[in-house]
Amino acid sequence: MLAAADGIDLERLQFGALPWRRAEAGLEIMLVSSRDTKRWIIPKGWPMAGRSGGAAAAIEALEEAGLLGVMSDEPIGHFHYVKRLTRRSDCCRVVVFALRVVRQRAHWPEKHERVTQWFSAGEAIANVSDPELAQLIESFARGFAS
Repeated sequence: MLAAADGIDLERLQFGALPWRRAEAGLEIMLVSSRDTKRWIIPKGWPMAGRSGGAAAAIEALEEAGLLGVMSDEPIGHFHYVKRLTRRSDCCRVVVFALRVVRQRAHWPEKHERVTQWFSAGEAIANVSDPELAQLIESFARGFAS
């Protein structure tokens, strides 16, 4: 588990899930819309007391997209983005875990606040607005194809 001793400012650390599945055409990635700007992103959120990064990412995937599945034990990478808050903006580091999606619930807490959509890996790369997230998806897709 990451901690302040690892040189990471925990106030700006988040954990995210990269939801994926195998389809006939190959790898598909699920993206979710952000609540305010409606940009395509992955489920992510702040650390949770008593929970590992992967467990926190799994909870975010369930709350934001209704996703259940198998989470990777280790992170697959990280990316940075600027979180715009009411009075300031913070640079956040998102440590990402791969989530092999088994199913999507019919109802989940943020269903009426977000849109979810499956994309081919190439479409996901083209649709996310964070360049580092696009690179992470591209790297994951290359590993998937090997």
